[in-house]
This record gives sequence, structure tokens and C-alpha cells, in this order.
Amino acid sequence: MTDSVEIKEAIINAVAELDEDEVIRLAEKALREGVLPEELLSTVNQGMLIVGQRYEEKIYFIADLIMAGVIFKEVLGLKQMQELFHSKNKKKIGKIVLGTVRGDLHDIGKDIFRGFAETNSFEVIDIGVDVPKEVFLKKIQEHKPDILGMSGILTYTVDAMKEVVDALKEAGLRDTVKVIVGGSHLTASTADYIGADGFATDAYEGVKICLRWMKSALEGGG
Repeated sequence: MTDSVEIKEAIINAVAELDEDEVIRLAEKALREGVLPEELLSTVNQGMLIVGQRYEEKIYFIADLIMAGVIFKEVLGLKQMQELFHSKNKKKIGKIVLGTVRGDLHDIGKDIFRGFAETNSFEVIDIGVDVPKEVFLKKIQEHKPDILGMSGILTYTVDAMKEVVDALKEAGLRDTVKVIVGGSHLTASTADYIGADGFATDAYEGVKICLRWMKSALEGGG
């Protein structure tokens, strides 16, 4: 087993155990030893998925999810990570308006998605949490994004997401933007109910969907 594999496994375990100090220590060591920022982000995400599973199994609780979010933000705040996100020379491939819908104050999934999106050269306009449909509508009119991303951990956020899509239709804006929704409770049928173009239960998979959309648009596939 290589040192790189060992340190990645240690990071995954430290994230899963919510050991903030150990995650940061290992993350800094990994970057010093040549692990790419994109690889580090993917590794941390694997630990976050375990945290999510433990939450679903009621081993972890909301406070633990919040702690995981804090850890993720600490990793994003490391100097080499910031340099990756904010490189002035990187051409943006698309624009995403992103927010957690009305009735939900959780920003963990949203922040992880934003991290992956920014490392993949998307410009992300993060409009926060507990966002009502009127604000989503206003920001789409203002920024004219390629993609709208809506996040929600709680099951009842499905209706809030649907309200936003319905508001886009009423305003004549639905066809101007792709809509992706994210949350561990989402399924193909709930995405259909919402009226979204795609859904993801994992932030990394969500960004891959967005990348496919942008590639398709560039190739003239809409």
C-alpha cells in the first residue's frame, strides 16, 4: 500500500469520526506530499458519505452533520485549496445559482457541491439557506445561470423545490436553465414530481451531471 493510499484512508476515517484536528493535520500533510487538491476533496467527500450514512442509521444526529460541515469548510479554507478555487487564469465553463430551499437551514450538502463545482471551473453564486422561491427567481433573473442547484436534507423540502420550478415556469424562465436538486432522500420519482432535470444524493455525482450538461450544450445538444 502506498503512502498516498494510506493517508487518504486515514483522512476518510478521521472525517467519519468527526476528528477535526486530525483531518486538518492529515489534509495538510497530504497536500505537502503531493496529493492534488482535487484528490483531497474527493477523499474528504468519501468520509462525508460515511457521516451521512451514520446519520441515516441514527448513529449520528444533526449536531454531528453540522460538525462534519465545519470540518469540510476547514479543509476548503486551506491555502492550497483556496488557490485551486480562485485561480484567476481558470476559464469558467458555466454558471450555477445554488441555494438550500425554504424551510431548511442545512448547508452541508450545498457547500460540498459548491466545492466540487468550483474545482471543476464553475462559477457558483451561493445564495445561502432557507431561500424562498422569490429569491431564487430574482437571482436567476439577475445572474442568468446555466444551472440552478437546489439542496435540501429534510424530506418536506421536495415541495419547496417544486414551488421554485413552478415559479420558473410561471415567469417563463424554466427553459432558460437546467435544474438539479440534491439531497439524500431524493429519487427519480421525486425529481420528476419536482420538475427537475436531474438529481443527486451525492455532491460529487451532482457535479458530474452538471459537467455532462455543459459538455452537451457546447456540442449543440442543448
